[in-house]
Amino acid sequence: MQRRRVVLTGLGPATAFGIGIDPLWQALVEGRSGLGLIRAFDASGFRAASGAQIPDSFDVKDFVLKSYRKGTKVMARDIEIAVAAAVTAVKDAGLTTRGTDAEAVATIAPSRFGCHIGAGLIAADLDELTAALWTAKNAANEFDAGNWGQQGMQELTPLWLLKYLPNMLACHVTIIHDCQGPSNTITCNEASSGLSLAESQRVIERGAADACLSGGADSKLNPMAYLRQELAHRLALCPPDADATTIIRPFDATSTGSLVGEGGGILVLEAFDTAKARGARMHAMLAGTGATQSYCEDTVGLVPGTNGESLADAIDAALRDASLSASDIDAAIPYGCGVPAIDAIEADALHRVFGARAATLPLVTLAPFIGATVAGFGAIAVSVAAKCITEQRLPARLNSTSTAGVAATAAPSCATALRHILVFTPSLGGQNSAAIVSKLD
Repeated sequence: MQRRRVVLTGLGPATAFGIGIDPLWQALVEGRSGLGLIRAFDASGFRAASGAQIPDSFDVKDFVLKSYRKGTKVMARDIEIAVAAAVTAVKDAGLTTRGTDAEAVATIAPSRFGCHIGAGLIAADLDELTAALWTAKNAANEFDAGNWGQQGMQELTPLWLLKYLPNMLACHVTIIHDCQGPSNTITCNEASSGLSLAESQRVIERGAADACLSGGADSKLNPMAYLRQELAHRLALCPPDADATTIIRPFDATSTGSLVGEGGGILVLEAFDTAKARGARMHAMLAGTGATQSYCEDTVGLVPGTNGESLADAIDAALRDASLSASDIDAAIPYGCGVPAIDAIEADALHRVFGARAATLPLVTLAPFIGATVAGFGAIAVSVAAKCITEQRLPARLNSTSTAGVAATAAPSCATALRHILVFTPSLGGQNSAAIVSKLD
């Protein structure tokens, strides 16, 4: 059976520059970083006091109809980002859904509209927990499990847990936009978005849906989630008085770590025939995807593998899926977070796939602009890849000066002929994701 082609008709990235592709693209072309002091909480006691935070003007209530605003009370930050990104993608695709007009007929029948969203481990709000824990003390001022069961837990709202379940990103998005087709949540750290896009691709290819909302969102900018990043040795040294915009140096010999960015993206993936029939604008084609699992000695991936063999296998799988060869790829977007061990895996994978050409293949490095966006990365990167193809331009690169073996040194934005762009990432835990975004013929 002939495969249905899958195209990108709606882009909805959410980053430190705001919601949507235009503010992100403008910053990337201008070479303007979104990193700065973290405003969500006091991070001065951590190794890094800076990150990339979505603008303070962001309010999820601006992205839902009035009838759904009560639902925003049980949304953690990750969910808010996904909801805002989804409605942005829907509007960019020129679709009408229940989430844009509750009275209108949906452009795509709800039963033919799927949803696959990647998520991270959502950390509970520290203020909520401590307020409840405070009431569970005993006479000796110590935590008492009995008091917790009798009194402490009563201080939490009955719907408290619904804010922190990873599947609630897709839950809210599907309810808002009435997506009744195949739905799933993938929690594989940095690979989450890419794997979700791959699942949507397969669902559309086999005819189980005509379109899907797909991608991922993540926010580590709260004390507990941020602590995990520090304990995982992901953060570079960045005290409050440091210039955060110069800290992340992907693939650079002097790099010491990364800075966290909150964000993600939801895209509208659609069957080519469906998009063509409704006269939709098509940004690009999702030509192929691939995935593998790396071996992790410590079982959780805190210590990355010693080489990029498994990541290279994922890239090769994406190339086969797209019926392309390595020589067809014009540029690549790696995770490129600046953590030396992770950068080394990605560089090794590039050399395994592209050989000597790895030293000249242009790389797009997003982390110096938007931080390490973890589960949100893949959707942001695919959005950027699609924009690169429509604009026939590569963004600027920042900070790196010594990147032996890969083309990742600082450079201005430049016009470039682009037909196929590779997006790939390893992850904490060992999952690898790869996708190829291509220009439509």
